[in-house]
Amino acid sequence: MDAWPAIAAQISSVTCSKFTIEAITPISGGCINQTFCIAYGSQRYFIKLNTAECLHIFEAEAAGLKEIHLSKTLRVPTPICWGQDGDTAWLVLEHLNLKNTFRNSTANTADFGVKLAAMHRTYANRFGWERDNTIGNTPQINTQSSDWIYFWRTHRLGYQLDLAKANGFTGKLQNLGEQLLINLNHFLYSSPQPSLLHGDLWNGNFSFDNKGNPVLFDPAIYYGDREADIAMTELFGGFPTNFYSAYRHEYPLDSGYNIRKVVYNLYHVLNHLNLFGGGYLYQAEQMMNKLLTEIR
Repeated sequence: MDAWPAIAAQISSVTCSKFTIEAITPISGGCINQTFCIAYGSQRYFIKLNTAECLHIFEAEAAGLKEIHLSKTLRVPTPICWGQDGDTAWLVLEHLNLKNTFRNSTANTADFGVKLAAMHRTYANRFGWERDNTIGNTPQINTQSSDWIYFWRTHRLGYQLDLAKANGFTGKLQNLGEQLLINLNHFLYSSPQPSLLHGDLWNGNFSFDNKGNPVLFDPAIYYGDREADIAMTELFGGFPTNFYSAYRHEYPLDSGYNIRKVVYNLYHVLNHLNLFGGGYLYQAEQMMNKLLTEIR
């Protein structure tokens, strides 16, 4: 790939240390970017590659990782540099030796719950964030607001429903969605604490280092109701029981969480509908019916 010399030169420049690529090892697991480990002697870096149009996505990801790092709670890979050359954009991250999530014998999932609770005590004055980012490769609008219901209606569910309509998902989905948007006040508070959220917290976006410490990556951060993060941990298989016990001990969840989590996870199911197609249509409609049944 023609961009490798430019990547090596930028690493050398920002680290003030010579870096020449001696080895390039592809890394599997990502469905959006190409990922590699590059090496020079004992130096290692984790690289994400995509088209030049994706540079803004990498810039937002680097900013999100820095925001979590500033909370002094959970470890994240340090962003080293990002840029583009010709048709290729890249993000260079600290290379960490990560283990398979829950199968790691040293993994301390209770410690993860405690530290996530601490991260959620990093607060802002408004919901949203200073810049937009992406959820998967879908734009995620973070225009700031002092009203959580307005924010969720406009920049989360409403935005995804508009995308779904543009993608041809009309009829029942849109009718149910319209009813739900009108009635969000039955489920959500207008002013929960605006907590720092990872934003895409499923079990593919964290791991543990070789000492068992939890590590977050691939953030889609913004400030919002912390329950939105906890809800997503339950969406694709869930986390171990001791994670939830430790989190709730540090930062108990409010009554009504079990129905609010459906509101929050609907955002991700709609996003999967828009990214991957109609296989998620029935699930989205069932979630909406469940919510609307609560107010009928």
